[in-house]
Amino acid sequence: MLSESEREKAIEAALAQLDRQFGRGAVLRLGSNNVVPVTVIPSGSISLDAALGVGGFPRGRVVEVYGPESSGKTTIALHVVAEAHRTGATAAFIDAE
Repeated sequence: MLSESEREKAIEAALAQLDRQFGRGAVLRLGSNNVVPVTVIPSGSISLDAALGVGGFPRGRVVEVYGPESSGKTTIALHVVAEAHRTGATAAFIDAE
């Protein structure tokens, strides 16, 4: 069994390897104060942007919007696509249902 310091070193080595392989911020430790700067597209909902933690939907990423029927998923997704287009960016909405 590993000692606490050996365990911590092994975790740090694994996180460093993941950072090298997938880029800084791909994996963050729960409870850490690390914040990776992310460019975002606002959703149009101040509450949702705050809940997302970065102020909107991250640019350059694939985002899945999931929830119960009639909860506003399509409306939010289309607002984000419209906001992206308004700023000159390219965005797409794919309905996989």
